[in-house]
Amino acid sequence: MLTIGADPIRLTDVEKIVCKKVKIEIDNSALQRVSESFDFLKKFSEDKVIYGINTGFGPMAQYKISESDRIQLQYNLIRSHSAGSGELLSETYVRAAILARLNTLLKGYSGVNVSVVLLLKDFLNYGICPNIPKHGGVGASGDLVQLSHLALALIGEGKVRYEGKEYKTSEVFKKLNLKPAEIKIREGLALINGTSVMTGISLVNILSAEKLLHFSVVISSVINETVKSYDDHFSAELNSVKLHEGQEKIAEKMRKILSGSKLIKKRKDYLYNGNNNNVSVFDEKVQEYYSLRCVPQILGPVYDTLRFSEKILIREINSVNDNPVIDKENDNVFHGGNFHGDYVALEADKLKIAITKLSMLAERQINFLMNDKLNKILPPFVNLGKLGLNLGMQGAQFTAVSTVAENQTLSNPMSVHSIPNNNDNQDIVSMGTNAALMTGKIIQNTFEVLAIELITLVQAIDYTGIKKDLSESSAKLYEDIRRLVPVFKEDDTLYPAIKKVIDYLKNTEFKNEKNINDN
Repeated sequence: MLTIGADPIRLTDVEKIVCKKVKIEIDNSALQRVSESFDFLKKFSEDKVIYGINTGFGPMAQYKISESDRIQLQYNLIRSHSAGSGELLSETYVRAAILARLNTLLKGYSGVNVSVVLLLKDFLNYGICPNIPKHGGVGASGDLVQLSHLALALIGEGKVRYEGKEYKTSEVFKKLNLKPAEIKIREGLALINGTSVMTGISLVNILSAEKLLHFSVVISSVINETVKSYDDHFSAELNSVKLHEGQEKIAEKMRKILSGSKLIKKRKDYLYNGNNNNVSVFDEKVQEYYSLRCVPQILGPVYDTLRFSEKILIREINSVNDNPVIDKENDNVFHGGNFHGDYVALEADKLKIAITKLSMLAERQINFLMNDKLNKILPPFVNLGKLGLNLGMQGAQFTAVSTVAENQTLSNPMSVHSIPNNNDNQDIVSMGTNAALMTGKIIQNTFEVLAIELITLVQAIDYTGIKKDLSESSAKLYEDIRRLVPVFKEDDTLYPAIKKVIDYLKNTEFKNEKNINDN
């Protein structure tokens, strides 16, 4: 059981609550803040014009709403904006969005009654997953459409997924003896006016991207072993003079992975010993191809992008991101644009560019392993069978290339595609939710590419017979994959093996060695 509301949410909390489904409790001080904010707004709004309480919404804010229609206004907002379409968000993404919305409301600046936050808590603890479509958010007045589908479930309408099946929300409420959230002042607007969906999705993407980066470093290190690379390109001395934390971290991790390897060469033993003075053409490459030699310089920026994006997104999930802001301390209600999603959108765009580059590195490494003219030690397509008759990994390379090409197209920034809407009230928007969803697709694609690379790599290790000389870390990876995909010479369908390795990559726990303390 985790208690939230007293301290800022951290990425580890997101992982526990969203992915591992650890149950939560709400700190009493947070519930007190929510109650005090609601009580303040109830009194403050009695004789004032406040957006979304006694006015219409968006460009219709010029229309005054009568006292008798105020509650109906909130229901109308939720129902009218439940207009999404397309595939449903995954349960993981929905849980992340619920957590993000709940944490924002617990700050005590939204003026909602306590029933709303308690029901959001129940949704997480019971595993109730509202049906939220992917399409609908422009990310400016927040995730209006997607959050409306969440709000629809909170008022007992729409449909939800529960225990693997789809139900009417009212049926699940009856089964669990739950009551719909109460609508009293501005609960409709407070629920849908914020960045919670794009933020939740992006934080889940960060968690997945961490795994991709981890395995990309490990795989890159093992490939360097397989071809008996020199050790200086990941040395502390070389990388420390570049002055980028990410590069140094990646090089350090490579050194740890390759510690104890009998395959990595020291340049001084081969090229600095004076034994080559009479050689005119070297049999072996003096320097490795970039996809092997420049791993710290390629994955280092990915590391730094992840760290910075995490910092921004953690700040966002702990922020007040709706409008207006109900400020009890200053005895005022402030109207503004904290719902605007550009902070999240820009980070989603950066992350999808970074992960696309990671996938491009993997594709080039796959090509290196499969192209005998490049590596000069392996058969074409790492074919362990009869050349010509058998085809090895040839078919899988097509899939890797196709998938990386899709990544390259999807990596184009979404945050610059602003289209004015809402009668030009929303005249510049972030498209943050679209950016986050596209990042998620790129991440899924990259798991597929790394799975193909791993199968190719273990086939290469078997062909070269170097398993006994691998480092301890490399040997463990080899054994893990070989338990899933036995060595093969004869051709067979590869897609079941690829699926097994994708699941391994997604579900394997690893020690995160990052050093970031300001979350």
